[in-house]
Amino acid sequence: MMLRAITGATVLDGTGRAPLPGAVVLIDGDRVRSVSRAADTVVPAQAEVIDAAGRYVIPGLMDANVHLFGAPLPDVLIEHEGGYAAFVEEAAQVTLRAGITTVFDTWGPLGPLQAVRDAIDRGDTAGSRMYVGGNIIGFGGPLSPDFFSPGDGFGPDTVERINGQWEHGVGADLLWRTPEQVRSRVRDYVDRHRPDFLKYAASGHATAFITFSAAAQRAIVEEGHRAGITVQAHTTTVESLRMEIEAGADLLQHGDITGLEPMPEETLKAIVDRGLPVAAMLFTERHHAWVAEHGSPMMRRLYNAHMDGNDRRLVEAGARLLLTTDAFVWGPRLVRHPAFAPFRDMADTPTRLGESHILWLQGALERGMAPMEALLSATRYIAEAYHVADEVGTLEPGKRADLVILEADPLADVQNYTRIVDVIKDGAVVDRDALPLRPVITTR
Repeated sequence: MMLRAITGATVLDGTGRAPLPGAVVLIDGDRVRSVSRAADTVVPAQAEVIDAAGRYVIPGLMDANVHLFGAPLPDVLIEHEGGYAAFVEEAAQVTLRAGITTVFDTWGPLGPLQAVRDAIDRGDTAGSRMYVGGNIIGFGGPLSPDFFSPGDGFGPDTVERINGQWEHGVGADLLWRTPEQVRSRVRDYVDRHRPDFLKYAASGHATAFITFSAAAQRAIVEEGHRAGITVQAHTTTVESLRMEIEAGADLLQHGDITGLEPMPEETLKAIVDRGLPVAAMLFTERHHAWVAEHGSPMMRRLYNAHMDGNDRRLVEAGARLLLTTDAFVWGPRLVRHPAFAPFRDMADTPTRLGESHILWLQGALERGMAPMEALLSATRYIAEAYHVADEVGTLEPGKRADLVILEADPLADVQNYTRIVDVIKDGAVVDRDALPLRPVITTR
């Protein structure tokens, strides 16, 4: 096993402890052996030394909600059918290059996602560590009314074949089923396809409609917990959020979005009292201003002053927020696509994979979050929310050696998160200049 010693840096270990100046991070293979002061550390003679004097070391960053296959437009789906894994691989390399060493994909084609996840884990290709949920239970695939309904443009066989790569038996028809039928389908989905976590629809994708009944939501959560995995829900209203909490979900995806009503005080209190993590899309003030002036009616219903106020109240109350971008790779072809025309001039776009996590951190500070808390929201809190904190999220002995070396203090200026010297994942230095290895989106 290779030994590496990173010396001289100030370490922000992700636990919330005070920064440790002049520290040594000793890496044994793919694990952290120790994090300690230089005076208390003997660096083995055979260790490769990385001199990081004057620099800063943080845990590898994490994103609680990404879409690595982020091109579900009808023409792209047809043209690249059979090649979705190439999109996923490139996106995972875009995030790794940006210092995001772990991502959680919350909606996508499960087979290609798992194939790339496993290739990365085997060391066959580079990329962020991936945890994947597959379909949002209760939603259709990309060629459905929940996303990009093709109308009569495609034959039913084509629509069914493509949507099937997302749905796997837990699509929109579940909304017609009894709680026990829902339970049976979800159990079959988990047992057959082995997602890393479950995400279900508590409300519509862009509507205020409640989807599953309270009993059906409890059945979904119970099936996830039976399998030993976490469960979250897509929620966009005060009632869908309340129902998700009562169903026993482990984390609240978009829990800060409550549409035309602010989050009720009793809901906020329940979140804080139960320690429920909220995967919140914290926008910058510039982006909120753009939405208010230029956003579509749907955007103004969801990403409005109530959302902003909810975020500020959550921060003030001490709720645990998770860095969440909902991001995908914005390549030239997608930017030119007519479907993206309304977003081309967007201020501080919050969904650009590999970039918008910086805007999330800026938005967090603008809403009153302390800089150290923002770092924890991008590392430890996400690992704890997804029940993987025994492996990642902090720089502590025995955990995976995922870290980022920065030129300057990220607590002093959020832009310092972009001043990357090195990214190390599983103890190996990442060749950032080589990524992505096989561009598909970023060059087209």
